[in-house]
Amino acid sequence: MEPFDWQQIFINELTGQFVLEIIFRTAFMFVVVLVILRLSGKRGIRQLSIFELAIIISLGSAAGDPMFNEDIAVLPAVIVCITTIGLYRVITWITPKSEKFERILEGEPVYIVEEGIMVFKDDAKDTLSKDEFFAELREKGVEHLGQVKTAILETNGNMSVFYYPNEEVKPGLPILPKIYSQRTARIDKTGVYACAYCGRVARLSSGQHNCARCRHNEWIEAQKSKRTDLP
Repeated sequence: MEPFDWQQIFINELTGQFVLEIIFRTAFMFVVVLVILRLSGKRGIRQLSIFELAIIISLGSAAGDPMFNEDIAVLPAVIVCITTIGLYRVITWITPKSEKFERILEGEPVYIVEEGIMVFKDDAKDTLSKDEFFAELREKGVEHLGQVKTAILETNGNMSVFYYPNEEVKPGLPILPKIYSQRTARIDKTGVYACAYCGRVARLSSGQHNCARCRHNEWIEAQKSKRTDLP
């Protein structure tokens, strides 16, 4: 190969049929990336939507290969980028016009807590691990679930939390690590306890009990402390 062979650098063996194949490959892999990201859940993407992340991955991959692979010409990569941006324009034009299409593309917000109790879902791909969820609440100044009226996992991976006013705070599942680690399957004294799995609160006598809601049997003494981060 001669240095600065412009034919090799920009065109190589590009044909009209191969251009059509590039457009098809790009559209197909773009859909594949969207589906994979949609199935994998939201927590890995944080501030970006699934669609925006798919755009970034597609463009990054298209731009990266011809940088170091002499068998890949620049022009096909440019076609990939143009096709990706074209798909972006089409999808962003369709999305505001169709709520159903938007739900398919971005998903829907997921309720994690309602009325101070963990929400169960049959499809758990979008829900958080308990440790991760508790960590997010602690960052927002929450000590127990009785302070939380509603917590929602948004489509961009962020967590929205709505609190009870301090005068309405009720007993709830403590989420501070040292206290949560004291969960036990045997109650030593009568009192108000929270299920360590779902957060349901009940007054229990000494002995062993299964949660009437989730059937788990580990409990922690419920807390009713008020939020201290209020002005």
